[in-house]
Amino acid sequence: MKKAGWRTYQRPDDKSGGHGVGWSPIIPYLFSVPDGWEEVPVSIADLGGTEIDLRFANSKQGRLFVIVAPVRRFADNISDDAKIEEIGEPDKVINAFGPEVIGENVEGKVLSAEVAEHLGRKYYQFELEPPHVFITATAAGNRLYLFNVTGSGLQWKRYYKDLKKIAESFRVI
Repeated sequence: MKKAGWRTYQRPDDKSGGHGVGWSPIIPYLFSVPDGWEEVPVSIADLGGTEIDLRFANSKQGRLFVIVAPVRRFADNISDDAKIEEIGEPDKVINAFGPEVIGENVEGKVLSAEVAEHLGRKYYQFELEPPHVFITATAAGNRLYLFNVTGSGLQWKRYYKDLKKIAESFRVI
């Protein structure tokens, strides 16, 4: 469904990106962005390397990226259809992967942590500062999905509500 000035991006089923040998196909995900946001090519040389599945950006409003990581890197004894709560409580999850997202320890930077549920799947939603970033995390299949929405100080101030709406729209389908 398209809202005025917004569109929904859904990861194509046939998009490449194996993320390692022996992986099952990536379960598609979707999110909404305001018009004017565009996909940005991902390079394996990027910070985050091969685990970054997608980047989107708008030079005036901000940027986002999706990390798809193996759940077993964060916890053992997880089923083949992982649930985020099997990895741990929100504070354990953000402390485990937050440094990977922002490049430094997250201690003292987590402004809020919430748990949302959509169609039986739990999503952990965090707001960190500094840097200004929203992180939505969930698990599906044998992967952890980290959806990261960020902006510079001015972008954050001016487009905070839109950036938060983007972060809250992330769903694995």
